[in-house]
Amino acid sequence: MTELAISARALSKRFGDVIAVDGVDLQIPTGQIYGFLGPNGSGKTTLIRMLCGLLTPSGGEVRVLGLEIPAQAETLRRKIGYMTQKFSLYDDLTVAENMQFMARVHGLSHRGAALRIEELLERYALSSMRQRFAGAMSGGQRQRLALAVATLHAPTLLFLDEPTSAVDPENRRDFWEKLFDLSDAGTTILVSTHYMDEAERCHQLAILETGHMRNQGTPQALLAQLQDRVVEIAGDHLRQVKERALRLPQVQSAAQQGVRLRVLLRAGTEDAAGYLRAHLEDRDLKLSNAQPSLEDVFVASTSGGKHLPVHSVASAPSPPRNSSSCHAIA
Repeated sequence: MTELAISARALSKRFGDVIAVDGVDLQIPTGQIYGFLGPNGSGKTTLIRMLCGLLTPSGGEVRVLGLEIPAQAETLRRKIGYMTQKFSLYDDLTVAENMQFMARVHGLSHRGAALRIEELLERYALSSMRQRFAGAMSGGQRQRLALAVATLHAPTLLFLDEPTSAVDPENRRDFWEKLFDLSDAGTTILVSTHYMDEAERCHQLAILETGHMRNQGTPQALLAQLQDRVVEIAGDHLRQVKERALRLPQVQSAAQQGVRLRVLLRAGTEDAAGYLRAHLEDRDLKLSNAQPSLEDVFVASTSGGKHLPVHSVASAPSPPRNSSSCHAIA
């Protein structure tokens, strides 16, 4: 049986009359990169903060690294790292000073801290910037520093809350390579994102909307749900074609991508391309089945099915001010 890093049942959080997280179940294996995909307001940050013991759940049960949360949250914080969405280190301290300060917070010995800091400066290409003030760094450099600090004490579990929201594509790609290095070494990583390409990189993925879990599974299994349900249309007057398509009862969504219209049909539609050809009644249109994308999965799970029940997909075996550490911000 696969060992679980996180197990949650019916996890909920209310803020007054607002339900931020509503009855979420999670089973996250150790050593995986598990993603939360959803827009702002979907409950991603609230869920992460409950899992690392910074927020007390309004209902449900949760165990993280074998510890009951929130009862054993203080013990948990020594085993986890937390990188916040907004850069939260000290702008008026240098790279080295930020790392030395956080090493003291984590209780590392002077010698142990010095060795670990040198290791991370080299690993995250920060050695030449050790005397640079954090406030003078670029977005990608600050991101690397935040990850170095979050992993300073070699946590077993790493929480990353939209960590690449302020960096360019090249730095995002490099950042994800660093995450796979950590995962390969045995670190479990939980990352929230609203980027589809990042979500595809995760071993498993949960799609969240307004505090609800709408879908979960491996990206491959989620894509397989939509096989034969996506059609691409080429032809003239695609804006008008889109309007006609959206009036059809079996069409869940339609969106133009360049010179093609991409149409997602509802579950149970037989011969999706044939259905559209018969109902659009335009012989000049060229229709072809298309491979589903994760964006299609997201639309099918959320806005296209507003009261969809959670549908779990069997997963294959996995290949302060404010601080970036839960221990420090508690």
